[in-house]
Amino acid sequence: MNKTPMTPLLEMRGLRLEAGPVKSPTVILHGLDLTLRRGEVLGLVGESGAGKSSAGLAAMGVVRDGVRFAGGSVRFDGVTLTDLSPAKLRRLLGRRMAYVAQSAAASFNPAHRVLDQVTEAPVLHQTASRSQAQQEAIALFRQMQLPDPDQIGLRYPHQLSGGQLQRAMTGMAMACRPDLIVFDEPTTALDVTTQIEVLGAMRDIVEHFGTAAIYITHDLAVVSQMADRVMVMRDGREVETQRTREILSDPQQDYTRSLWAVRSLERPAKPADTPPLVECRDLTAAYGEVTVLKDVSVRLPTGRTTTVVGESGSGKTTLARVIAGLLPPVSGEVLWQGQPLPPDYARRDPALLQDIQMIYQMADTALNPRHTVRETLTRPARFCRGLSGRTLEARVRELMDLIEMPPGQFLDRRIPELSGGQKQRIGIARALAAEPKFLICDEVTSALDQLVAQGILRLLMRLQDELDLTLLFITHDLATVRAVADQVVIMQQGRIVEQGPRQQIFDSPQQAYTRRLLDAVPQMDPDWLSRVR
Repeated sequence: MNKTPMTPLLEMRGLRLEAGPVKSPTVILHGLDLTLRRGEVLGLVGESGAGKSSAGLAAMGVVRDGVRFAGGSVRFDGVTLTDLSPAKLRRLLGRRMAYVAQSAAASFNPAHRVLDQVTEAPVLHQTASRSQAQQEAIALFRQMQLPDPDQIGLRYPHQLSGGQLQRAMTGMAMACRPDLIVFDEPTTALDVTTQIEVLGAMRDIVEHFGTAAIYITHDLAVVSQMADRVMVMRDGREVETQRTREILSDPQQDYTRSLWAVRSLERPAKPADTPPLVECRDLTAAYGEVTVLKDVSVRLPTGRTTTVVGESGSGKTTLARVIAGLLPPVSGEVLWQGQPLPPDYARRDPALLQDIQMIYQMADTALNPRHTVRETLTRPARFCRGLSGRTLEARVRELMDLIEMPPGQFLDRRIPELSGGQKQRIGIARALAAEPKFLICDEVTSALDQLVAQGILRLLMRLQDELDLTLLFITHDLATVRAVADQVVIMQQGRIVEQGPRQQIFDSPQQAYTRRLLDAVPQMDPDWLSRVR
């Protein structure tokens, strides 16, 4: 990567962030120091709740609702951001500083076309006319490897896959060619092959324009490709900061070494020799005139974990939606214990609705932020199982024990008061409240740091063994596949290209596409991205 000049673009000194009552605050950042120079990329790594995102937002003079600056300073290009009026800060945001959020689905306005939203900042800040901004946006779409870059911006956000939307958001942040970009988990929703292109495009732009960047991630292999330096954070404090190569080869702190060690989770695969609980036969499904699934057939053995892997837009989530009855197929059928399932969930009897539950990728958008944990769990337990009174309260506490969250500590908290990993555990408990036989897990760990993700995976595997659950696990993370799968299904462009036992897929893949997926898994080697590109 490029050598950076000595003059800092960003200086954070003794920064303290607090939330809650002034007299007894919750401290988010404890006197954090941070320096960033033009053209330099600083990686922020740590588990959920470490303060990474808060530090990234504070670098732009911004805090979340309920959080306040309580000490220290943030200087950007010689200007103290905490001293600026809101109007002056807004003139910097978007033009000289930009932010790529973790959840693109929650960040785009569903009522406006993607192109209109990507061009809004350069037009508003008068860095380009509308026609120029549109041409530059299309060029960014092409650089971000989006399909049909000339037309994709005319779609609405819900018409793009999660990975496509995340890339569009990255293009939106780059539209004004800012001096500082804060990337908050920007490749979380991307499959491994797409991730290579997006990481390469981001690194090229950072180097070409001399843009400074803060790269927040829980993926240690990804940060090793992007960052010149890595800061490890825990509980709002810096643990250690080193050049990337040094911290990978010789971490100084025990906590850093523990982060490096969590990539080794793998449980023995079980043979897929049980009768199928769910079987899909020759499924074809479409959104409007666009065919997304094409003659898909797969058997999901009872009590086993089947992982579905493929690039963004390959049809993984569509397959799950068809099984769940959320999208009727054009042709083909889904069998439940050998009997055809009604294609529309509204025509399924209550017992079937209880037996098939889905855990969604983004707990932030799947859980009602106005509800407490207690309200979130009592509703499905009451609706699906008919529980009330003391029996209902006992069941809710039992669910909290199952997901290893103390009821007395969490039941009366609202959803926004939880960390990402805690929210995902509540999403799992909500699905379990119906006492299902079949759980669809749609990218349930992709938004979580590796320590928390490992805990969620261990929890799901324990629950499967205790409750004899059958799992359909949709993911683009092959490390997750290696950790949990009994059998693996590889999808590409709406078709199954290969399926089989986990060990067979990893040790002797038969298809070129499968081999390409396996080769695209990032390695904790700073030179890996340059080699594979």
